Amino acid sequence: MALHDAHCHFFSTRFFETLGRERAGGAPHSAEEVTAALGWDAPGPSEAVADRWIAELDRHQVARAALMASVPGDEESVAAAVARHPARLVGYFALNAAAPDAAERATRAFAQLGLRCACLFPAMHRYAITDDRVVRIFEIAAAHGGALFVHCGYLSIEARVRLGLRSSFDLRLGDPLAVAVTASRFPTVPVIIPHFGGGFLREALMAADVCPTIHLDTSSSNGWLKYVPGVTLADVFRRALATAGSERLLFGTDSSYFPRGWRSVIHGTQMAALDEIGVEPAVRTGIMSGNFDRIFPSRAPQQQTVSEPL
Repeated sequence: MALHDAHCHFFSTRFFETLGRERAGGAPHSAEEVTAALGWDAPGPSEAVADRWIAELDRHQVARAALMASVPGDEESVAAAVARHPARLVGYFALNAAAPDAAERATRAFAQLGLRCACLFPAMHRYAITDDRVVRIFEIAAAHGGALFVHCGYLSIEARVRLGLRSSFDLRLGDPLAVAVTASRFPTVPVIIPHFGGGFLREALMAADVCPTIHLDTSSSNGWLKYVPGVTLADVFRRALATAGSERLLFGTDSSYFPRGWRSVIHGTQMAALDEIGVEPAVRTGIMSGNFDRIFPSRAPQQQTVSEPL
C-alpha cells in the first residue's frame, strides 16, 4: 500500500528567525539560537532540509508528502524544497488572508512558485472565513487549480509554547460551518480541514455533509479528543467515513521538526483504529494515498521510487 502524508510542516531558517524576533527583550535571535533553546536541529538551507525530509520519508516508506511553509512570507523556502524533489513533495504555504498583500502573495505562490495549497489560520490571524478577503483567496485558488487548507478548532503551536511566546487566538473564528459557507461557492476548490476539525468534530462532519469539496485530514495525536468524553479515535474514523465518505479523508501526521522527524507512532495509531473498525483494504488505500493523489497529482514526468528501509 502506498503511503502519502498530507500534513507535514517545513520548518525553515526563516521560520525560526520569525520566532526569534518575538522572543523576550525585543532583540532578534538567530535560527540557531532559537533551535538550541528548543532542543531541535537547526535547519540550514532549504535544499538541505528537503534532502533530509526525503531521507526520512524513505526510511519510513512514505512515497509523497505535503510540506507546509509554516509562517506567512516563507513561500520561497518550501518552493525551493519542492523544486528539488517535485515527484515526492507538494508545497503548502501559510497565508494571512487579512494582510494587505495576501492576494498578491497567493497569486505568486500558485502561479510562479508552483505551490499547491494555501493554508489559512483564521483564529490566529483573526478574520472570519466568510470575509470578502477570504473569498478573494478562494477565487485565486480556483483560477490556478489550487486547494485550501483551513485550520479549525483548537490551535496550539508547540514551538511558541516551548519558547514562552504569547499566542492570542480567537477560537470562535475557526468554525467548520463557516468554512462550508464560503467553500460551497467554489465547487472546483478542494478544501482540507485538518485534525478532524480540531475538537469541532460535529461541525466538521456537518460541513462536509453539506459541502462536497470539504475533506478532513487525520493528522496529529488528535489530543482534542479530551474535549469529547467517551469518543475514541476509532469512533472518529467510523463517523467520518459514514458522513464524509472514504474519498474525503486524507492521512496525515503533523510531523515537523528534527531530530524527531516523521511521526511513525501517529501512523501506527491510525492504522490500529482502522483495524478496529474493519476498514476494507481499498478504502484504506484511498485514505492513505489515493485521495492525496487525486487532489495533488504528481507534476513530475516520472514518479521517483522509494528506497528500501534501512
